[in-house]
Amino acid sequence: MGLLVNGEWHTDWYDTSKSGGKFERSQAQFRNWIVADPNARFPAEADRYHLYISHACPWANRTAIVRKLKQLEEIVSISAVEAFMGDQGWTFGPDGDPINGKSFAYEIYTTADPDYSGRVTVPILWDKKLQTIVSNESAEIIRMFNSEFTALTDNRLDLYPTDLRAEIDAINEPIYQKVNNGVYRCGFATTQEAYELAFHPLFDCLDELEDRLSKQEYLVGSQLTEADIRLFTTLVRFDAVYVSHFKCNKKRIADYPALSRYLCDLYHRNEFSSTIVMSEIKEHYYGSHESINPTRIVPIGPELNFV
Repeated sequence: MGLLVNGEWHTDWYDTSKSGGKFERSQAQFRNWIVADPNARFPAEADRYHLYISHACPWANRTAIVRKLKQLEEIVSISAVEAFMGDQGWTFGPDGDPINGKSFAYEIYTTADPDYSGRVTVPILWDKKLQTIVSNESAEIIRMFNSEFTALTDNRLDLYPTDLRAEIDAINEPIYQKVNNGVYRCGFATTQEAYELAFHPLFDCLDELEDRLSKQEYLVGSQLTEADIRLFTTLVRFDAVYVSHFKCNKKRIADYPALSRYLCDLYHRNEFSSTIVMSEIKEHYYGSHESINPTRIVPIGPELNFV
């Protein structure tokens, strides 16, 4: 993450000085769609698109999970940035960016738009043919992956079925506001008031989810949906990072019987567990957020047992 403004790089992308100490997440700016139409600007084609992710980032993680669930490994290529995010934002490793030969993620943005100003985030869905960014909005990327490549894979799993969409949308909203983004609002708050305004709704929502999942296997209906994937990527990072680093320490997920069972059940699926690199998750958060952890010491614990 980082901010490009008029071609100048800024590392204070989470500056809270103008919001009363509150962390406010800005909207993604690339919002194009891949569709199952050969005449579309971005048609669903094999080996045309590349997904840039960070193993540390929960928003990118959701796209990696759906890519596997929908069996798109041979259709959409993937690569990851380094765990540590320094003064130039997300960085490619020693071998560089395998698609565009860049060193930093912001160079992908300026390749797509030389005048780009805004946040530099992952995931990035890149069109190798048109040499541009299709989307950097994870919620929309997972829906493209879910619906638009079916003719190429014959994978019939539907993570956003028509009859459940209203209920999925209804539960996605509080989970996003209070949990997915809520942990960040706690962690990057710079006043006690802003922190508490995020902290209490976060744990109220976790309590509600605990009650809900004590009565059913999944969040919506009797099947896995995108709502579960969106919640999982926060839950799996919670005890290792958010409890201590972001001061979300009222309870651990391990202290919630139903949420723990739910997290472990999802983690046991290879499509989920194979996308989790806990060492990179911890290295990124504890090592990159100098304003929160000035020593950049990465804790050895806690022991995690997703069984």
